[in-house]
Amino acid sequence: MDETNTTPTFPPGRYGRRREPRRVRRWVPVALGAVVVVVGVMVAFTLAERYGPGRPYDADVVRFYDVTDEQVVVEFTVVVPEGETAICAVRARARDGSEVGREEVRVEPAPGVTRPHVVHNLVTSEEPVTGEVQRCWRAPD
Repeated sequence: MDETNTTPTFPPGRYGRRREPRRVRRWVPVALGAVVVVVGVMVAFTLAERYGPGRPYDADVVRFYDVTDEQVVVEFTVVVPEGETAICAVRARARDGSEVGREEVRVEPAPGVTRPHVVHNLVTSEEPVTGEVQRCWRAPD
């Protein structure tokens, strides 16, 4: 049995210059992975601060009740920083998801209260199936 050469030989100059295999730098994927993790953590903290619970003007619906063809009562709490006033967009939706009532409610907490409890009677154009607080923000001075 003849020995066969496993490395092919090519005529010189015919197929271009052959390069030696490059040595893989192992630190490059590790560095890229570290950069991706750091950026991901920064984005997560930014989003949590902006949209997560506990931020200023964060509202929680306690319940909605007294649903009729013309109204819904929405009961909610809202985080308001000390000495500030909030405005909350309260809305009602119909069975098909359309908005049937909306009102901006001014929340002025008593001194020392940072999480006031609000009960608001929202008038609707047709029978709602839910009452919700869409969002709250700082009231202009």
